[in-house]
Amino acid sequence: HFVCAHVNVRVESVNTPFTHELKAGSILSLPIAHAEGNYVCDDQTLAELQREDRIIFRYCDRDGQITDEANSNGSRDNIAGICNQKRNVLGLMPHPERACEDLLGSSDGREVFRSLAGTLAAAA
Repeated sequence: HFVCAHVNVRVESVNTPFTHELKAGSILSLPIAHAEGNYVCDDQTLAELQREDRIIFRYCDRDGQITDEANSNGSRDNIAGICNQKRNVLGLMPHPERACEDLLGSSDGREVFRSLAGTLAAAA
């Protein structure tokens, strides 16, 4: 079934261009909009992601606790977003681009883009 709702995600890693201006452990309210999308991986991949600090966001409750109830799509280990080994590509299920104005229900997505803009400005 199609799910369109705001969810809470916890920032797990700030070691990316997308999150370096955020605080580890901070909670963002971001929308999801999908039917069956969730993150799936084998045990080896999960261990690699954890070892390399590549899990960037996890679904959580409003207090930042990682719970089954907060994981509305059944994603493995509550994973909401990961990055590649170079840390320059971010894949995530929530939509920060749809959370950039309070009128849309949240402006928390702006922080992701502000962080990326800061990275790009520093590289110029």
